Amino acid sequence: MIIPELESRNRDDALREMVSYLKSKNKDIKENELFEKLLQREKLGSTAIGEGVAIPHCKSKNLKNSILLLAVSKEGIDFNSLDNKLSHALFLVVSSPDNPSLNLQILAGIAHIVRKAKSLTKKIQSAETRREILDIIREEEEKLNV
Repeated sequence: MIIPELESRNRDDALREMVSYLKSKNKDIKENELFEKLLQREKLGSTAIGEGVAIPHCKSKNLKNSILLLAVSKEGIDFNSLDNKLSHALFLVVSSPDNPSLNLQILAGIAHIVRKAKSLTKKIQSAETRREILDIIREEEEKLNV
């Protein structure tokens, strides 16, 4: 799932917008509960990993399968990143507490591609459509698998 341009301009609104989008695609999502879990996770420490990327994440017992949503903010959102840069690519991960290793694999996979593909965020920002964004990510993944 991809949101090519977030309307929100701050962290909390961005999280709420992403959760609302998930709810529109998955009726099992409990919107307020999920939003609160994401906020609680952010209070533990920023999920911004630098390079213009944040990976807000949490677990939800209402899900059997993990959900990954990429939301793009061309203007950037302050996720209190350690490098003091705004986050432009927000990878929201929601997983089941029944499979913690899958959750860690997803987070590690996102972090890996971000670190290896230095221009990933800029490329994603310049994309106009969901298809273009997905093609960029697949292209970067293929480079890593060669």
